[in-house]
Amino acid sequence: MRAITVPEPGGPDALVWAEVPDPEPGPGEVVVDVRASAVNRADLLQRQGHYPPPAGAPAYPGLECAGVISATGSDVTGWRVGQEVCALLAGGGYAERVAVPAGQLLPVPTGVDLVDAAALPEVACTVWSNVVRLAGLRAGETLLIHGGGSGIGTFAIQLGMALGATVVVTARAAKHERLRELGAAHTIDYREQDFVEEVRRVTDGRGADVVLDIMGASYLGRNVAALATGGRLVVIGLQGGRKAELDLNALMTKRATIAGTTLRSRPIPEKAAIVRGVRDEVWPLVEAGRIRPIVERRLPMAEAAAAHRFVEGGDHVGKVLLTTG
Repeated sequence: MRAITVPEPGGPDALVWAEVPDPEPGPGEVVVDVRASAVNRADLLQRQGHYPPPAGAPAYPGLECAGVISATGSDVTGWRVGQEVCALLAGGGYAERVAVPAGQLLPVPTGVDLVDAAALPEVACTVWSNVVRLAGLRAGETLLIHGGGSGIGTFAIQLGMALGATVVVTARAAKHERLRELGAAHTIDYREQDFVEEVRRVTDGRGADVVLDIMGASYLGRNVAALATGGRLVVIGLQGGRKAELDLNALMTKRATIAGTTLRSRPIPEKAAIVRGVRDEVWPLVEAGRIRPIVERRLPMAEAAAAHRFVEGGDHVGKVLLTTG
């Protein structure tokens, strides 16, 4: 088979479409013939040499895929050869085939195109596990999402709205109209506006109950300032750095909490539990049309370098997909 390899870390041109060995399903695994994968920021970091895959994961980028099961290993039940699926991966999605633990498979939701389904697993699992399971977002609360135009952001807008929350997002001004169409009640231009002041303004001074943050250090103090009493800050990215000082009194006065999580490196049983939660609680919303995959562009997988350049430019809304045919 062919896959996108990274012989040496570097820029987008470090990605090479090359022949590699076919995967074989181990116990509890299936092999999926990949129809599409999606570009995530973790893939960019891996290409640059900053985010190696966990032990035992394929060396190729790609944290999610959609395709057709072509083989099953021992101890696999509930899945069959020929079934259309999408999957959460620890790596290997940028390939024509990938071996996947069966617990990380999801059926393609009714009404969703097989290729577009590749835009769902990683964002659905990330957003649901953090916003719902960890932060406990409830109807009537306010959810602040940083990076509202990203794949994570566009999914979180829709899930927050479906749960009955008021959604506030930060994003470039050019993306605001599309994000409001997805359900964002308020949009903030982070380049021109102070998001703390704007959140306080639109919440009548109360603040956000849940903040989903991709920036890390550079936003830490301001995120705490933007929280409501009893608010929950969940950090899932470090685009703004790893280390920052924090006024603990500000956190304690608000009786607020901060959590930091990753998904890729979690043990397989934990990922399987998250996938089950997504299937039970999120897939019905997708099948009802209340959440849909937001796809900005499809490119052939052999053109992964062009896809990475486009994502690095930051002008997209939603996901960029890589297709195998």
